[in-house]
Amino acid sequence: MAIEADKVSTPEYDLVVIGSGPAGQKCAIAAAKARKRVAVIDRMGMIGGVSVHTGTIPSKTVREAIFQLSGLAANPLYGDGSRSHADISVENVSSRVKAIVARETDVIQAQLKRNGIAIYQGRALFLDPHTVEIQDGDEGIRVAGSKILIACGTRPAHSPDIPFDNRRIVDTDHLADLGGLPKGIIVVGAGVVGLEYASFMAALGADVTLIDQRPVVLDFVDRQIVEALSYHLRQLGVTFRLAEKVTHVGIDPARDRIFAELESGKKVQGDALVYAVGRQANGDQLHLEAAGIAVDSRGKVKVNEFFQTELPHIYAAGDVIGFPALASTSMEQGRLAACHMFGIPFEQMPAFSPYGIYTIPEISMVGQTEETLTTNKIPYEVGIAKYSELAKSMMLGDQAGMLKLLFDPKTHKLLGVHALGQRATEIIHIGQAVLFYGGSVEYFHDMVFNYPTLAEAYKVAALNGLNKL
Repeated sequence: MAIEADKVSTPEYDLVVIGSGPAGQKCAIAAAKARKRVAVIDRMGMIGGVSVHTGTIPSKTVREAIFQLSGLAANPLYGDGSRSHADISVENVSSRVKAIVARETDVIQAQLKRNGIAIYQGRALFLDPHTVEIQDGDEGIRVAGSKILIACGTRPAHSPDIPFDNRRIVDTDHLADLGGLPKGIIVVGAGVVGLEYASFMAALGADVTLIDQRPVVLDFVDRQIVEALSYHLRQLGVTFRLAEKVTHVGIDPARDRIFAELESGKKVQGDALVYAVGRQANGDQLHLEAAGIAVDSRGKVKVNEFFQTELPHIYAAGDVIGFPALASTSMEQGRLAACHMFGIPFEQMPAFSPYGIYTIPEISMVGQTEETLTTNKIPYEVGIAKYSELAKSMMLGDQAGMLKLLFDPKTHKLLGVHALGQRATEIIHIGQAVLFYGGSVEYFHDMVFNYPTLAEAYKVAALNGLNKL
């Protein structure tokens, strides 16, 4: 029950931020640095947002833990790695996740306090275009903001046809509730999140069946990279069921198994099912109609190029506005929103941002793909470096990775960079810098790279491409 307005004063801020994930956090800090009075609201126990508690940080921590504990990070030359799949328990992994999440939460909370930002914990609901009520149990307080940023993130999308029990049939927020690693796992949804978790569980020794109604996976990623990723996932033990729609999910009590019936008539069985079909933005939980703002069927908020909603003083950033829904881009969106609000000089978002997908093996990309260049009738040449050609990758035990450069055959201007394998999401930034400044592959041809490194793949790929001309 909310406290009546006349019984309590309403604190007024220059900026009220709803959500403390990457977008909200960076917006709040940028405004505080400009000497603005700032308040941040987030749910109890969710400082840092979904990114810290159920999304980016936990999933990437799980990945690194699996890499270290399974011996996948060890070179086959040194034996079979430090541990076998059977030696790895969910406790091994979850203890690492809890430690990293706790540390990140403390770091973010300290950052906000150090910048003089007020922190409110509870559920935020709009009362009017400038007033937000924070509900915490039976009590509620109100805050007012001259400017407001909506950065409330997303939650896993649910289907009424899936009988979630948060024990054996779960969404990606409740993976820990499985209580262990089932032998056979059905993953419904082959998007970025579904692919990441499918690869994690397969790396731990589970038999994974990945189902998606789309005929191809990651249609925005270079096809050669996707085909290589699919091959490696199959090698890990992932079975793909693409262009297949799930019509019914249930439990077979006689066999104590989960089953998923497909529209084609197939029946897939396993010990658990993870539903990873899309995300629902939390814009539908803020009572935005009281502020005069509409959300779409997926809870997303529409914004202009400055991240303003229909009401110029209310902004939105991060996953709640949709694609690309990355922690990295959300941070920049939040910062740019703060700059526009308070007249801080800024430049627009760069034309190309890197994209990282933390599967095993990981992939990353920046710039154009062969498919987009072909569609736009832009000529290009390709230069490829195979990890098997690099001394460093042999040391890392990754001979299957690759780096791919796309460039103009006449001017040699770099057009796109695509990577597969260990540390792909790290080395992509070298190509990003050259792409941003309009450089050519001649840079990689002429520069000296440390040896042995994965970065020298750029030189190998540039030589490979230029030799084709």
